Amino acid sequence: MRSSPRGGMRVRRFLVMLALLAVAVALGGCGYWINPHAQAPSGPGTPSQSGSVTISPTYVALAPGQKFQFTASSSSGGAIEWLVNAAAGGKRETGKIDGAGNYVAPSVVAQGTNISVTAALASDPERDYATAVVALMPAAQVSCPDVTGSPLVAAYSIKLPLPGKVAVEFGKTTDYGRNTWQVASGANGGPVRVLVAGMMAKTVYHMRARVVLNNGATHTDADHTCTTGAAGPTTAVKATTANGATPQPGIEMWNTAIPSNVLQAFATDLDGNVIWTYQYQGSVADLIQGIQQLPNGDMLMLISYLSSITVTNTVGLVNEIREIDLAGNTVRSLTMDQLNQKLAGSNLRDGDGNVYNFRGFHHSVVALPNGHWVMLTDYRKSYTDLPGYPGVTPVLGDAIVDVDESGNPDWVWNTFDHLDIHRHPMNFPDWTHSNGLLYSSDDHNLLLSIRHQNWVIKINFQDGQGSGAVMWRLGEGGDFKLLGGADPTDWFYAQHGLSFFSPHTTGVYRLGMMDNGNDRMFPGRQVSCKPLAPTSADCYSTVPVLELNEGNMTATLAKHYTPPPSFFTFFGGNAELLANGDIHTNFGSTVNGGFAQELNPDATQVVWQGATPSGDQFHTYRWPSLYPGVQW
Repeated sequence: MRSSPRGGMRVRRFLVMLALLAVAVALGGCGYWINPHAQAPSGPGTPSQSGSVTISPTYVALAPGQKFQFTASSSSGGAIEWLVNAAAGGKRETGKIDGAGNYVAPSVVAQGTNISVTAALASDPERDYATAVVALMPAAQVSCPDVTGSPLVAAYSIKLPLPGKVAVEFGKTTDYGRNTWQVASGANGGPVRVLVAGMMAKTVYHMRARVVLNNGATHTDADHTCTTGAAGPTTAVKATTANGATPQPGIEMWNTAIPSNVLQAFATDLDGNVIWTYQYQGSVADLIQGIQQLPNGDMLMLISYLSSITVTNTVGLVNEIREIDLAGNTVRSLTMDQLNQKLAGSNLRDGDGNVYNFRGFHHSVVALPNGHWVMLTDYRKSYTDLPGYPGVTPVLGDAIVDVDESGNPDWVWNTFDHLDIHRHPMNFPDWTHSNGLLYSSDDHNLLLSIRHQNWVIKINFQDGQGSGAVMWRLGEGGDFKLLGGADPTDWFYAQHGLSFFSPHTTGVYRLGMMDNGNDRMFPGRQVSCKPLAPTSADCYSTVPVLELNEGNMTATLAKHYTPPPSFFTFFGGNAELLANGDIHTNFGSTVNGGFAQELNPDATQVVWQGATPSGDQFHTYRWPSLYPGVQW
């Protein structure tokens, strides 16, 4: 026998209260049943359904106090009753719902919590119901730059009750305009912290999180504001765009070498406004040499002194490979002292059987897909009575070291074991002065740019299992035949900033670089160009793009940008291919300072230029944004 609807509802509410007190109740005649699937106060939470009742949506994420209307119906008709976490109508701490499905989240949510909303057919609740999961999102916590310690970076934190991802949109108004990348929670949800970077100094910024849970529910947090701090001094950037031209969107990352009293790493928008900086404590000799954006959102850099100078008892010397997050916190590092200690305990030796011991890192470090770092270090060896050098001559060469994720070295290569000491076209006894490494993902070997040999060489690396043999030498006097240019003049000399200009990295592929031209060879003569010297027709820098064919050993000059001699760059510089096909270049140390340029695909027009008249740039880079995979 079934009670009247009004009386049955009173009975059912009473039984719900008893159920919440863990009393098992069975009223055979009345047949009231509380859906056990609805009891999900925390944890993942899964919707359930039985019978003719459907509920929409099945997943939703709400902020404290937020209102939301669920809809439910039964194909058989009949009245629908609503419960929240098995309580008819809900409770203050879990939120309340009325007879029309209008749910109001609790006004206070201390941490991310999942609750269940159930729609049950009043006439047959034990067999006819549908349950939705509500992820209650706690209020986000925003740490502004005065708390993060980085003047242009905020930290946005929120706890997710379910696994998901969080991105933050930000801007000077509530139109926002920029966004971070998505940061994933743990497998069960939990706290997510997003560093918000890309803001100008001394400016009020609006920001809010956009949450996407793995179950498809989305949530937009309330607006928050932060005021950025004062950034440290940088070289001033004067940016210009050619009339009618459209540069590749993104940011410009600057790696300043001179002067020493400004920040060495900073980013600007394409109008030249500073939007990110990095400051570290080091000695007057320390220099950031290269900045690499990592897939995890961090940045990898080498901080040390120039390999060609002598540093003795320098106070505060860093001499370190360092991975940092956007706020400048060191995430992973390797110092030279640590590396030498590990080498001393290893079985790695040079060709003469000597234990490796290095003085400093220099110029280049590369992160490999397996988590290893490959880096350049200096290496020295003395020779007696070399031709033209009587007596003992200390010669400065280079070594390459591969270390695992714990900093343990597992492969070492050095120039003395593999190159001819008697070949020294430039600045001997600073014999090789290597300045760039590339990892070939196609064949797992290394390319090494050797400035004082005017060569790029390929080394048998095989992810630390290779022999170290020199597979070929590219450049004047090397193994390739130059096509499309004049040999020897159109080879590269004293080069910097090597990069791949094609998807393939072995077989037939392209390389681009800064051809500084310090010791360029002409038919029957060779020049020796000096820094900051008056302009000379023989002293000029170029950006060659070479197509290599490793099968027939040819190097075809596919593109060759040759600006006026006033752009002669004695040191530094780099070149890279952009996503739109343009060429990004850096003439980093001209008589008029540094010039970063974006050229059209044919290298015949300057699309965009950023000039730093008061500073020289070791490298500059065009990144889509400060976040991997995000285009600004």
